[in-house]
Amino acid sequence: MNFGNGGCLTGSTPALVVRMRAHTRLVIRTIAITLAAFAAASILAAYALMMAGVYNVAATVQHWQFVYSFLETGMHRSVRFHARDIVAPPLDERMVRQGAHLYATHCVVCHGAPGVAPAGIGMSMQPVPGPLVDADKWRERELYWIVRHGIRMSGMPAWEYRLSDAEIWQVVAFVRRLPQLSPAEYAAQTEGKAP
Repeated sequence: MNFGNGGCLTGSTPALVVRMRAHTRLVIRTIAITLAAFAAASILAAYALMMAGVYNVAATVQHWQFVYSFLETGMHRSVRFHARDIVAPPLDERMVRQGAHLYATHCVVCHGAPGVAPAGIGMSMQPVPGPLVDADKWRERELYWIVRHGIRMSGMPAWEYRLSDAEIWQVVAFVRRLPQLSPAEYAAQTEGKAP
């Protein structure tokens, strides 16, 4: 830019516009290159961390909080995305009763139940399988998807090859009821069935 006498801008307006556009492009290009360099450096740092073996994958150690949060958020988003087209059947009392027996047979060992602690195998996993008292945060179709397909690298198995579709929905029906049960009600639902 050319400032003449008295600090006033001189020169033709089209030339000024061209210089301002060139300056804007330079700023945008600099920002883009800086962001790309930062992204590349981050990827290289993550790769170096992985290749060095520094991150401990032992089941006796919790994930770093940011890793846990990242994985947990990704899992929730993935389940919601993949379960979006599943239509849940009406879940009735018969399904709840049948699901209670399936839960006592297959699930309580890791997740526990009202008045029943998870077995040692469940408590030894990382991440520790969550108690299902907060199962009401999931929709039926999402619970179905989780039971059917499992959750990779969490210890949650895919039951699609071990339980029929009807049995999976029975487990879902019971898990939806589970947060409301007292220990005595759980024992009555499962008729004292031990894992």
